[in-house]
Parts: sequence; structure tokens; C-alpha cells
Amino acid sequence: MNTKNIAKNLFAGLLLTTAVGTAMAEASRVPDTKFVSTKTRAEVIAELQQARATGQLLVTDRDQDVKAVASAKTRDEVRAELIQARNNGELAISNQ
Repeated sequence: MNTKNIAKNLFAGLLLTTAVGTAMAEASRVPDTKFVSTKTRAEVIAELQQARATGQLLVTDRDQDVKAVASAKTRDEVRAELIQARNNGELAISNQ
């Protein structure tokens, strides 16, 4: 008799767990809402082009302080420095 009660309780617990899990899955669904724009496609494209033209459109935060830098060395001078650093063992290479 004791075994029958344990089996009934386990089965009831399994059903309850399944029912609660199903109810929780249903409750987390977000209802669909329709978005209505106040601007036309042409207006949005015009604003985008204007922002690009005036430099107001930033792709990332890094673009804010980007300044062109002119090098004082030629490409050949930089390559020669690289070869010299390799030969002197000054160049540390790691995989990280």
C-alpha cells in the first residue's frame, strides 16, 4: 500500500510540474503590437543623408575622436626598423 501511495504522489507531482511549466511558457509570450511610423521612407532617407553629410552619424564610439595622422617615416624605413628589431630580439611575439 505504501508503494501505491508513493507512485500516486510521484505521478501527481509529475503532472503538476508539467502543468506549471506549460503555464509559465504561455505567460512569457509578448503580445504582438503593430508599429506605425510618423515619417515616410523618403523623409528617413533624407535625414540619414543629411546626418552623413554633416558628420553626425557615428558607427561606433571610436569614431568620435578619429584624427588623420601623417607618418614621418617611409614604408621602407619602417620595414628596416622591423627587421632590425627582429634581429636584436626586441620583438616579442605571442599568440594572445
